[in-house]
Amino acid sequence: MRVTVCELRNDADQLTGDWERLVDHVHNEGSELVLLPEMPFYPWVARTRTVDPSEWAKSINAHEKWLSRFEELKPAVVAGTFPVMIDGTNFNEGFVWEADAGYRAAHTKYYLPDEESFWEATWYQRGKLDFTAVEIAGVKIGFMICTELWFPEHARAYARTGVHLIVTPRATPKASADKWVAGGRVAAITSGAFSLSSCFGGTDQYGMQWAGKGWIIEPEEGDVLALTSPSQPFVTLDIDLSAAERAKKTYPRYVRE
Repeated sequence: MRVTVCELRNDADQLTGDWERLVDHVHNEGSELVLLPEMPFYPWVARTRTVDPSEWAKSINAHEKWLSRFEELKPAVVAGTFPVMIDGTNFNEGFVWEADAGYRAAHTKYYLPDEESFWEATWYQRGKLDFTAVEIAGVKIGFMICTELWFPEHARAYARTGVHLIVTPRATPKASADKWVAGGRVAAITSGAFSLSSCFGGTDQYGMQWAGKGWIIEPEEGDVLALTSPSQPFVTLDIDLSAAERAKKTYPRYVRE
């Protein structure tokens, strides 16, 4: 399976050019799955502690408009997160998109930080404690959205359900970039699944320096196969999903709890 991870800039003007280059990359590389960063299509609303309902509504609207452009990436499957409002409550929703089936909710972010520049628990509510994998054409995909990466018990649970990929859409700062890659390696080793992540890159209009460093990590030893960078913001690799199936039969995945 050919998978693509990326870093996109969290700026409306720069995003348009980034998207066009991503589309070209996806077609040139024959990508079958594209992972986007966390809520990528509007300036990061959780940067401020003051909740502005109109900003959340604008973010939802911007993401819904960009959804129509996913057709440009077909036949690739697209995964990421969108801001949503369900019954008057705000959530950060993981999704998969397919050309034939369209948008499908897959997981709602449960673990939410609440600190400077990341006032997520203030802006939206946690979803259900449900880490059920989603399946597309026989490929099992588990979501661990950003902060959820630090709760590896769910990676272990995904191993028991035979997940092939763990996807981690992120919005994380440059200062902690290496720590997040380490977390991705642990998720891969614990689950026996490929770990994929995409994140914002560059510096946004508010001065936030984003981490970038989207990754593809293999499932047996947690080796980093590829990282994005400012000079290479999109990376595509051909991964062997049977490696994830083999990994689950080896240490430490086989050890009974």
